[in-house]
Order: sequence, then C-alpha cells, then structure tokens
Amino acid sequence: MAYELSTSTDIYYFFSIVTVVASILLLYGFNVSAPGNNFINWEYLGDLFRFVDPYLLAGLGVAMAIGLSVLGAAWGIFITGSSLLGAAVKVPRITSKNLVSVIFCEAVAIYGVVVAILLATKTEVVVPGEDGAYPYGAKTGGYAIFGSGVVCGFANLLCGVCVGIVGSSCALSDAQNSTLFVKILVIEIFGSALGLFGVIIAVILSAHAKF
Repeated sequence: MAYELSTSTDIYYFFSIVTVVASILLLYGFNVSAPGNNFINWEYLGDLFRFVDPYLLAGLGVAMAIGLSVLGAAWGIFITGSSLLGAAVKVPRITSKNLVSVIFCEAVAIYGVVVAILLATKTEVVVPGEDGAYPYGAKTGGYAIFGSGVVCGFANLLCGVCVGIVGSSCALSDAQNSTLFVKILVIEIFGSALGLFGVIIAVILSAHAKF
C-alpha cells in the first residue's frame, strides 16, 4: 500500500510539473501591457505559430515519441522489477514467469523507437519565404509530426506505468498463489495493448506530413 501511494504521488508530481511548464509557455504569449481589454496579444500568438520552423516542430515530435516512450518503459520496469526481485527473495520460482512483465514494459519503448524512426524519415528542412513565413504544406507537416509524437509519447508513457503497476501486482500475487498468474497476465496484456492505440493514431496522423 505504501509503495502504491508513492507511485501515485510520483505521477501527481510529474503531471504537476508538465502543467506548470505548459502554463508558463502559454503565459509567454500574453501581452499584459496591451491597451484596453486586450489581455492576450492574439497577433503575437498568430506570429508565433506562423513563423515557427516546421523542422523544429518535427524534431520535438520525434523527441517526445522516443523520450516519453522510454520514460514509460523505464518507469514500468522500475515498478515491476523492484517488486519481482523483492518477492523472489522468498519465492524464487516466480522469477522466470514474471519476466514477461518486464518484456511488456520493454515493448513500450520499442513502440516509441518505431514511431520515432517513421517520423524522422518524413522530416525535411524547409526554407522560409521572403516574409519569413513558411509554406502551409510545410507547417501542416510539422504540426502533423509534432502531434504524432505527442500522441505516441503520452500513450506509451501511461501504458508503461500501467503495465508496471499490474506487473508488480502479478509478481506479488504469484508469490502467494501461483494459480493467479495467468488471470492477472490477461489483464496485463490488455494494459500493454493501450500503447498500440497511440502508435496507430500516430501513424495515421503522420501520413499527412508532406513537406
């Protein structure tokens, strides 16, 4: 129970940090000194999205796809691996069977690697126009790759945590009652399939990326 509370607290802190960083980036586009009631400088925000380099957006998408996926896999392996090794001290027989949980967590990182390679092959350098703006097709491709990386990364991050927690429970339950292994393994398989949903959407979304 104490470990589950610690894991929930870690997840809470992670999303709190993400929320704070996103809020700071959003406030960066606010113009507090704008005259009248125009608290938000919409023209500045438009320029921010109009003149951003599509190659930068594509690079961020690739980085988030592989980075968040590896983070989710490492987090899941940490959760299930520590429980597995701790329980194996008393019940060594659970070690070989419950390595499946570690493999499921590692598969989450493989999802991210595959999507990151796919997105990287679609990325191209784009030359801006005379006014400094980039072509609409290039911006569409940049945002498509960025969105694909975000979808795949966060889906695999949460999938890795899910598989890690279920795998930890599977190892502890198997140590007490070996007949529960197959039943909990089915739940773990369904949890591992969640990452595939993000991969499928990322592949479909990246199909629109044409620089």
